[in-house]
Amino acid sequence: MATVFSANKSSVLVDGEAVEGLQSLTYRVQTEQEDVRGVGTDERVAVVFGLRTVLGELAVKSVSTKLDDMLGKQAAFQLVADLKQDESETSPKRKLSFDGCYVQDKRFSLAANGSVLTTYAFTATRLRET
Repeated sequence: MATVFSANKSSVLVDGEAVEGLQSLTYRVQTEQEDVRGVGTDERVAVVFGLRTVLGELAVKSVSTKLDDMLGKQAAFQLVADLKQDESETSPKRKLSFDGCYVQDKRFSLAANGSVLTTYAFTATRLRET
């Protein structure tokens, strides 16, 4: 059975400080791979793996002063997402720790209905899941 985490019960911290107005956290982990070709065949015989990169985005209602500072200073930070299903002690939990993060990109949008959304793209050295 799948575990369903609740965005309303979960939290995201940047260097221990809660990200106010957080709308979403998305990430992907990519690993370079190179095919090893078999001699005399059109099939691969092995795969060689290389650099692993972690790319993510935080969408924030309005703006995040903390992330703006990190972008301006080109400073490293740690991002920790505590995922929870509900508030009970026995409910499933998972912690995602993104180490060595840097803000890579900032996108700002102002919609006709008056809402502001800023999306911060970041890279991380590694992702640890516990």
